[in-house]
Amino acid sequence: MTLGKVVGTVVATQKADGLEGFKLQIVQTVDLSTMAESDTYVVAVDAAGAGEGEYVLCCSGSSARMTESTQERPVDAVIVAIVDSAQVKGKVVYDKAGGRTS
Repeated sequence: MTLGKVVGTVVATQKADGLEGFKLQIVQTVDLSTMAESDTYVVAVDAAGAGEGEYVLCCSGSSARMTESTQERPVDAVIVAIVDSAQVKGKVVYDKAGGRTS
């Protein structure tokens, strides 16, 4: 799994069979220990209902096709969770209620 931040959306009116109805989000990967944003992005199908600015967990590759909503679909990355908080070595590096702490 990858930790990332939703930074945008992709609108595609023409999609492959199996992608109709899915929201496509642009997710920027985040360094786990510092919550610093990287230069790496992925377009992910949103199976969790995430919004822009939220931190999320993504699965990619064959794991992306293992959620109930993405089985047997042409998906390489999927948002599977919205992060409420993150703790590294006993230190809270992110708390959704209080914002970024690190």
